Amino acid sequence: MRESLIPVVPMSHTAHIRNHRKPRRNASTLAMRAGVAGGVLSTLAVAGASGSANAAEPVTQTLELPTLTADLATQLAQSADATQQAAANYELQAERDAAAAKAAKQAKADLADAKKKAEAKKKAEDARKAAAVQAASRSSTRTVLSSSAGSSGSSSSTVSAPASGSVATVIGFLKAQVGDAYVMGGTGPNAWDCSGLVQAAFRQVGVDLPRVSQDQSTSGTPVSLSNIQVGDILYWGSAGSAYHVGVYIGNGQYLDAANPSKGVVIQNLSGYPATGAVRVL
Repeated sequence: MRESLIPVVPMSHTAHIRNHRKPRRNASTLAMRAGVAGGVLSTLAVAGASGSANAAEPVTQTLELPTLTADLATQLAQSADATQQAAANYELQAERDAAAAKAAKQAKADLADAKKKAEAKKKAEDARKAAAVQAASRSSTRTVLSSSAGSSGSSSSTVSAPASGSVATVIGFLKAQVGDAYVMGGTGPNAWDCSGLVQAAFRQVGVDLPRVSQDQSTSGTPVSLSNIQVGDILYWGSAGSAYHVGVYIGNGQYLDAANPSKGVVIQNLSGYPATGAVRVL
């Protein structure tokens, strides 16, 4: 039996490096199998030489990367522009919403302010009308009182006896002035001091009193405070040097032009007792 000889094929210096690719069946492998089966040494020799040549050639793999074309670049640029435009639109809408909310808030505040001003204006107009009505009423009362005084007799430099009903005329005149202002030296028709008001009241019935409180405190007949009657002149301070005067209107009350803070008012005698009184009616 003849021994078969297997030729030794030198290995390539890169043959020990593993390749990730699946080994392919090359001509060397096929030839080796044929030689063993058929005992054909020449075929093995040729196959060995071929295998040596193939083993010496390294096997490589090339990966193809996608190429960035001009169309793809354009699409990416357009997508970026669209994203940026959308962001700008959102920001613009947010600014518009904020401006609208601010405008609505300001409009609400303006409306409330307008309502307040309208209410204040209406109140002022109502007050003006009420004052006009009151002034007209006072003017009418004064006209009636003046007519009554003219029919009572002429004025004189001395205190004269008035006609019947003169006290009511004086008190009516005084009450018509309640609410007028106090002004030092005032003699009417809408501002008075204490003696100016008393003088004007008694002038309505033809009684001509001195201008100042000192002299008024000694006009007419002195009466005690326990016997005072409606229409008597009250004074504060001593007779002849009184610093304030008023008129007794009954029920423990008197009417006077009190001071700048009160004006013409009705007050209780118990709260500010007078020093003395004189009677001229």
